[in-house]
Amino acid sequence: MELGQLLTKVDMQKGCDLHTHTQASDGMNEPAENVRLAYEKGLSAVAITDHDTVSGVQEAMEAGARYGITVVPGVEISTMAGGKDIHILGYYVDTEDRVFLDRLTNLRNTRNERNEKIIANLRRLGIEISMEEVISGLGRDLKPDESIGRPHIADTLVRKGFASDMRDAFDRYLAHGAPAYAPQPRISPQEACNWIREARGTAVLAHPGLYGDDELVRSILEQSNLSGIEVFHSDHGTEEEHRYLKLAEEFGLIITAGSDYHGERQGAVFHGDIGGRRIAEHVLEQLKAACEEITD
Repeated sequence: MELGQLLTKVDMQKGCDLHTHTQASDGMNEPAENVRLAYEKGLSAVAITDHDTVSGVQEAMEAGARYGITVVPGVEISTMAGGKDIHILGYYVDTEDRVFLDRLTNLRNTRNERNEKIIANLRRLGIEISMEEVISGLGRDLKPDESIGRPHIADTLVRKGFASDMRDAFDRYLAHGAPAYAPQPRISPQEACNWIREARGTAVLAHPGLYGDDELVRSILEQSNLSGIEVFHSDHGTEEEHRYLKLAEEFGLIITAGSDYHGERQGAVFHGDIGGRRIAEHVLEQLKAACEEITD
């Protein structure tokens, strides 16, 4: 299907935003708030895809029942390939699968160790900051299954005057190659896909345009057991959408869309607003069908 035809088809329907984050990871809102906002935007479905945790899904599902909007249970797993952080989205995973939950816990523990290294690097740069300050900046207690990420640290840097905004904090200190960046041991994209499939879900490559390396993207598609690719993302331009639409067709992948909404920080919406990228409702049936193929 041509890009224009696909977008027209989406515009004729309420559409689904298949990539949003909540307080369970590095988003600003409670899960129920994401659902409420999705309802107000006229969406028919919204996915909750927090980093390495599914702890926000149940609250969102309950809110979905109240608002009459479909909530897709999901997760975004952090992996590494070609020296880059690669994110794999998992949809319709079994959020009560004990093995899967234990694996996510291990990933969050590794993330916590990386956070401590980042804090140490910042202090070596003369920036007095502590993890206690980062957590207190949440304005609430951190729940056991929630995770702290670089956006939380960036927010603290802005609040303390070490950066002008979130983008400046990442560019100056936290992005790959920046002086406070710390690598984190990661699993491979293929392993993440296997975990998702073993939890009876289906795996989708998140925001390929953010990796800045289409040869690496192609390699991941060739080597990993993916069912879909996020063609439409808040940080993708039209040219990138065309490229990834062609890749989706070449590899026979499900085409998805997501805003990657994280909420508002320092007066700016991180990545994009809920519903800013959306896909037609029939994609949910495609994702479910892919799950059924795995379990057959």
